[in-house]
Amino acid sequence: MKSFITLLIFILPLVGISDDLRRVVDLRGEWRFSIGDNPRWANPDFDDHNWEKIFVPSAWENEGFSGFDGYAWYRITIDLRGLSENNLYLVLGYIDDVDQVFLNGEMIGFSGSFPPRFYTAYQSFRRYRIPPELLNKDGKNVIAVRVYDTVLDGGIIKGDVGIYTNRNEPEKTLLLEGLWRFQEGDNERWKENDYDISDWEYMMVPSFWKSMKYSRLEGVIWYKKEFVLPPQLQEESMLMLVLGKIDDFDHTYLNGVLIGSTNDGKPLGYSNSWHQYRVYPIPNELLNRKGKNIISVRVKDIGGNAGIYEGPLGIVPFSNYRQLLNARDY
Repeated sequence: MKSFITLLIFILPLVGISDDLRRVVDLRGEWRFSIGDNPRWANPDFDDHNWEKIFVPSAWENEGFSGFDGYAWYRITIDLRGLSENNLYLVLGYIDDVDQVFLNGEMIGFSGSFPPRFYTAYQSFRRYRIPPELLNKDGKNVIAVRVYDTVLDGGIIKGDVGIYTNRNEPEKTLLLEGLWRFQEGDNERWKENDYDISDWEYMMVPSFWKSMKYSRLEGVIWYKKEFVLPPQLQEESMLMLVLGKIDDFDHTYLNGVLIGSTNDGKPLGYSNSWHQYRVYPIPNELLNRKGKNIISVRVKDIGGNAGIYEGPLGIVPFSNYRQLLNARDY
């Protein structure tokens, strides 16, 4: 299980369920619930049968925990046998104030920032991509949600909670949105696969890095993401890396080798690089088709907002990349 960490601020756009998303698992109803905070509660093997039962979505004040402010956890166990859909999303609606979400013991997303760097995300809509390698489609899956609330209503308070699929995304797609590692500063060695990034922090992508603690940062930041090609892409001869929109300039590497860059060389107020979709062809000889690959992105900001701020992000065959760009409104 990933280490239990203090997370940074992440603000999702204030959105709801789009017409492209179709619910395949309804998670509204009874969940297990406990006040307090313990990293072991993310473990899928933890025995929660003595926990309280609580209805989701609803403020926990309306479920017998009136006046409680602080940490609490939700857990639910679901059986996904028979689920055939791919490109799945966990939708948790609105959570007051801060959350950290685990699937089968692995963190898949967060919103807001826990103490001591508290920042509320109560107005943010929670929609987290489910990494396919974490999902057990042959049986039990455990979702665990860590929540921190300061005042007034707390918990998973409203929304069409469930697991969704996007009917318009290409079937042959490896989605890359979600947790990435990042580090401020600049070091040429950071593009290398063997560079140790265990002390790098997590960032939800896409998002502005200035929606996080780096509100005054201007300069360079690096992102890294590890992936393994799914079977449906391993035999494709021409794959494209789609990185959405990046503010302002980028150098993008795959397995330590530069595969694309966008920089119109213009100053703040004149540059349009921030508004361009990044779509880079992946050289076949660079891909480890049945093992680990690492994307490294060096982003330079020249002022204003910054970061990999808008999707979609994914790896698709050349014939499908335009469909991915048009799949949904980010």
